[in-house]
Amino acid sequence: MSRPVQYGGQAVIEGVMMRGPHESAIAVRLPNGEIEVTCSKLNTWSSKSILKLPLIRGFVALVDSLILGTRSLTFSANRSMGEEKDGKELGFWEMALTIGVAFALGLLLFVGLPTVAAHLFEARVVGAVGQNLLEGAIRLGVFFLYILLISRLKDIQRVFQYHGAEHKAIFTYEAGKDLTVDNARSFSRLHPRCGTSFLLIVVIVSVFVFAFVGLYPLWWRLLSRILLMPLVAGIAYEVLKFSSRNFESPWLHWFIVPGLLLQKITTREPDDAQLEVALAALKGVLDSGQELS
Repeated sequence: MSRPVQYGGQAVIEGVMMRGPHESAIAVRLPNGEIEVTCSKLNTWSSKSILKLPLIRGFVALVDSLILGTRSLTFSANRSMGEEKDGKELGFWEMALTIGVAFALGLLLFVGLPTVAAHLFEARVVGAVGQNLLEGAIRLGVFFLYILLISRLKDIQRVFQYHGAEHKAIFTYEAGKDLTVDNARSFSRLHPRCGTSFLLIVVIVSVFVFAFVGLYPLWWRLLSRILLMPLVAGIAYEVLKFSSRNFESPWLHWFIVPGLLLQKITTREPDDAQLEVALAALKGVLDSGQELS
């Protein structure tokens, strides 16, 4: 039985990328003030039946989002500066290197640093439970500090405005309203299905998953975190999907609140011009006829 599509997206440089099950659309504000919408087919590798199984699909969605997000950011950066649309795009090895470096830095900052830091306090915080709680607290602190620091950058603040515009556009569609700036303006910029909430859930889930792994030696402790990351991402994805579909439930609403509060940092109120761009991206996806999946 077909189900309505849950659309998602990402803020890019001077624009928004929206995606459906089969196509994505990037709307960018060009230097001349016009909005350019570019639609493209999505790679079908992530649509294989086995990759849609619970737990597996979470990590697949993460990798797929990294690939599409990197391409969208590169494309939007070029177009927002007025470079030719058919200019050189990232090739396979350039894309692999870009994502590999980003992934390695992420592991260093959010896995290596918290794990080693907690290990240094093993004399004062003894036992697997205490060590994992300390490691989780440090990881959460590093995550919040990272978000706070990048949110102070002027260029990032503008991207965060487009992030808010993306959420408002999706809320407008989900409410069945006409996709106009006037309608979108009244909706919240905080969405329960946001990637920011997903990252926060990943950090929280990791505390519980890593609690079942031994602490010694240090190299095994570090390696186990990396090996278990697909499982952590898979569980976090299922939690996010379930909670976002039932966020009006008084029993589950509290589970979504931390992610919504974090979005107060990663989103900003957009202006009407930014809302116009986000709505154009969503219309671009809808025009391809993906309302059902």
